[in-house]
Amino acid sequence: MRKLIIRILNYRARKRLQSNPDVKVAYTAKVDFRRVSYRGGSSLEIGEGSIVEGTLVFERDGASIAIGRNTFIGSSVLSCAKKIEVGDDVLISWGCNIADHNSHSVEWSKRKEDVKDWYRGKKDWTHVSTASVTIGNKAWVGLNVIILRGVDIGEGAVVAAGSVVVKSVPAWTVVAGNPAKVIRVIPVEER
Repeated sequence: MRKLIIRILNYRARKRLQSNPDVKVAYTAKVDFRRVSYRGGSSLEIGEGSIVEGTLVFERDGASIAIGRNTFIGSSVLSCAKKIEVGDDVLISWGCNIADHNSHSVEWSKRKEDVKDWYRGKKDWTHVSTASVTIGNKAWVGLNVIILRGVDIGEGAVVAAGSVVVKSVPAWTVVAGNPAKVIRVIPVEER
């Protein structure tokens, strides 16, 4: 009975979301639509055969999340104020946090009203830094990874579990640590 109720709630959430012209989810994609926090004027695209078990948070109107084909996103959070792009054939494990923004200003005087604003159901984004995040085709992001604003993960790159990625990652490399650094180049015969 519980599974039936969850399927009905997910079906309703899917219908509600897909009534928006800026939401394009392939029929063959498996998405937990109850975990999509969508805002009007934003765009969401999920490709064929993808599985999205994570939470997609649109922090402000006009944000854009695009997920390619045959991509898996485990129980992770994508927090988008500008743009997050995930390519085809990507694996993103559980416990990951990917954000294209700093959430708050570094300056106290510019963030001191944040909690009061949230209480009123609004947020001032004028002092918050944002920069797009891109995860290239065939990349693998291990569990509990944090990817911060402005980062590009190159094609076929592997981000080791528990890493904090603050700079872009070259294609076909393995990175690890806090901050993440290249520890290995993936040879051509392993690509």
